[in-house]
Amino acid sequence: MMQDVHNLLGVTEETSGNEFLSVGRDQLREYGCDIHNDLLVSCDSTEDGSIRLCGNNADYRTEYVVLATGFNDVRPEPPLPRTGRGLHYCLHCDAYMFVNEPVYVMGYGESAAHVAAIMLNFTDDVDILTRNDSPEWSDETATMLSNHPIDIIHEDITGVQNDKDGWLAALEFEDGMVREYKGGFAMYGAEYNNGLARNLGCDINDDGTVVVDDHGQTTVDRVYAVGDLTPGHNQLPIALGEGAKAGISLHFALREFPRDLDVIEEQGPVRSDEVPGIPDELLEQEVDFHTYD
Repeated sequence: MMQDVHNLLGVTEETSGNEFLSVGRDQLREYGCDIHNDLLVSCDSTEDGSIRLCGNNADYRTEYVVLATGFNDVRPEPPLPRTGRGLHYCLHCDAYMFVNEPVYVMGYGESAAHVAAIMLNFTDDVDILTRNDSPEWSDETATMLSNHPIDIIHEDITGVQNDKDGWLAALEFEDGMVREYKGGFAMYGAEYNNGLARNLGCDINDDGTVVVDDHGQTTVDRVYAVGDLTPGHNQLPIALGEGAKAGISLHFALREFPRDLDVIEEQGPVRSDEVPGIPDELLEQEVDFHTYD
């Protein structure tokens, strides 16, 4: 869960993740959406063509499904600073917080090396902390690092020092060294929550993301995936945009009209008592919601 919402136009910086989701749920209910507080553990396609979702509290059936299960950042072993107050994962979200501040990048792979170099755009004090792991970056990356003012600290962390507000102040190392930091980034990769997509037979990329087209359609008909579960930048506004594109695609798929010509040839013209195509229970709610005094 996000502690605070950043980089989302129209949403103030002090808005918490819970507040943001609460407003979203209220808006969905106003449009007739049912919200179930349940954990889905599996799903499959049934013989009648529907999709069955199995949760801890109930089972659900649907014609279409949009998967937005995201990923989990791989956390390093403790001791660690507090998440959001010294331990961060998203460079695009939080790099600006460390302008002219001492920063660490925790990790030993290509991503750690390149994030450390990128942070030099914001500060002149950047360390890579490998924590006794042998670097796995390429020779080319090693040359890049050696030509930038980045210190590589190999000793493991043994302690954390915080300031009076709970923000990271310094890290203690096993050789007795204490180095001051305002914060930093853990770069150990991500674990994608793609279990439901695998259950349904969706193709998965080598990095664990779900294969989708430009509108979020997976390789399985009527199954969509959006947000951090899919390739690309892991940003809230991007995830919202992907959700909107998938929603538009679903609107086209679910619309009753215009009716296909082959159906008209078989069933005849659309009768006046068949329109509007919106279900009665939603029609009443939408008329009430969009009635202007």
